[in-house]
Amino acid sequence: MRPIDRNEVLGIGEYEAIRERFRNRIIEEKRPRRVRIGDHLTAVFENRDSVLFQIQEMLRTERITSESGILHEIETYNDLIPGEGQLSLTLFVEIPDRALRDQMLVDLVGLEDTVSVEVDGVAAKARGKRDASVLEDRTTAVHYLKVDLPAEAQAAIKAKKAAVSLVIAHPRYSVKAPLGRATLEKLAEDLS
Repeated sequence: MRPIDRNEVLGIGEYEAIRERFRNRIIEEKRPRRVRIGDHLTAVFENRDSVLFQIQEMLRTERITSESGILHEIETYNDLIPGEGQLSLTLFVEIPDRALRDQMLVDLVGLEDTVSVEVDGVAAKARGKRDASVLEDRTTAVHYLKVDLPAEAQAAIKAKKAAVSLVIAHPRYSVKAPLGRATLEKLAEDLS
C-alpha cells in the first residue's frame, strides 16, 4: 500500500467540514477489520483509510497546524500502513476496570512477542517496535504490529479460501480467534 502523502491531509478547518461523513465511513470500514481475541484483547487490521483517519484526528485533537508537526504525524502513522505482502494491525488491551487493567499489563509482559496470524495452519509471527519508554516489567495497552506473509498465505487469502486466525500464545493469555468472512474480504483487498 502506498504511504499517505502530504497533499492528502486536510487542514483542520477543511477536515471539520467533512469529518462527520469521513468518520462514519471509516467506522463502517473498520467494523469488519476489528477482531475480538478472547475477553481482553482486540485487533484492528489497518489500511490507508484507517491511517489517514488517525492522522486527521490527531491533527484535530492536538490542534497541530505547523508544517513540521503535520509531517511528523504523517511519518509516524505511515508506519502503520502495510507493505507488500504484509498485514498491519493494532492490538489493544481493553479492560475498563483500571486495577484489573494495570494488573493485566504486568501479567502480559512480552505480549507483543506472542502474536501471529495463522493461515491454513501455518503461523506468520507478528513483529513490532518495543516502546522504550515502558518499564520492562509490563506491556502497553496498544501495540502496532506487522506480519510478513509467505507467498502461499497471501495467495490463499486473496483467493478467499484460507482459514485464518489471530493467535496469541502468551503463557498468561493463550487464544486463537478465527477471522470471519467479512474480515477475510478486507485482508484480501489489502493484499491485492
